[in-house]
Amino acid sequence: MLPSQLSSGDVIADRRADYAKMLAEGGEPASAGELMEQALELVPHWAAGWFTLATYREKAGDVPGAIAALNEVLALDAGDVFGARLKLAVLGAVAVPDRPPSLYVERLFDDYADRFETSLVGKLGYSVPGKLAALIAGTADISTHFQLAVDLGCGTGLFGPEIRGRVDRLEGFDLSKGMLAKAAEKGVYDHLGQADLSREPLLSGVFDAGLAPRRADLITAADVLMYLGDLHGVMAITRMLAADNAVFAFSVEDAEHPEGYVLRHSLRFAHSEAYVREVLADNGFAVQDLARSIIRMDAGKPVHGILFITRKSA
Repeated sequence: MLPSQLSSGDVIADRRADYAKMLAEGGEPASAGELMEQALELVPHWAAGWFTLATYREKAGDVPGAIAALNEVLALDAGDVFGARLKLAVLGAVAVPDRPPSLYVERLFDDYADRFETSLVGKLGYSVPGKLAALIAGTADISTHFQLAVDLGCGTGLFGPEIRGRVDRLEGFDLSKGMLAKAAEKGVYDHLGQADLSREPLLSGVFDAGLAPRRADLITAADVLMYLGDLHGVMAITRMLAADNAVFAFSVEDAEHPEGYVLRHSLRFAHSEAYVREVLADNGFAVQDLARSIIRMDAGKPVHGILFITRKSA
């Protein structure tokens, strides 16, 4: 998302939006919403402004007003770069989608790349890479060395250093170019590429540039699947990547109920253990080990997750 797209293009409207932000940060979301309404009278086609207005209205308790503003966002932004449909689902206005818009996820992490590690690790206590690597090493009948590992949704490369010493070749894929640039700085990946895990396997990017199917004996996805609802698509990619007996190690947010997946107010998905096991079995993977753990903090509260170690049948 270019800065010019976040700006209204009108100096007076931007000034009112800045004042509205100050009011919202000062605990006056209703007054902030009124100022944003004034700004949008000047620039009615400003999608980012409508999304901001929706946020203020929701915080002020005006859910119908927030829904109306989000529908304006969707009318102006067909690609849904702001994730308005996810917000509408959380507010109960539309059905929960099976995945977020790719443009939304890409923008989210491009914007987040420069402060990702400081925020996630330093402030939110994110610990999945180390815990997942330890679970791999401690699972009976799992090799401690791999020929080729593929780190799906590698982000800034936090998992790479955890596994580098135990793999001959390490590949990383992510939707965000900003995240991939940060991962490259670590110097631990042999190959980095852009990939969209919500697409069909051959269109995902994971098999571009002559990269072969069935090449990986270890596949990882640390803190990635919570950005997908229905996991059948990413499992199709994983199945095509995996050699016989390959290990797939990953984390999910724990839905803490018996079935399916849910979309949370964080706009991340949480999955039940039963649902994950069902999708794994459908794709020829068996659970070898799992662990429940707090994987990060969010708004001062712990986020509970499940770490899985699975193996593809021969």
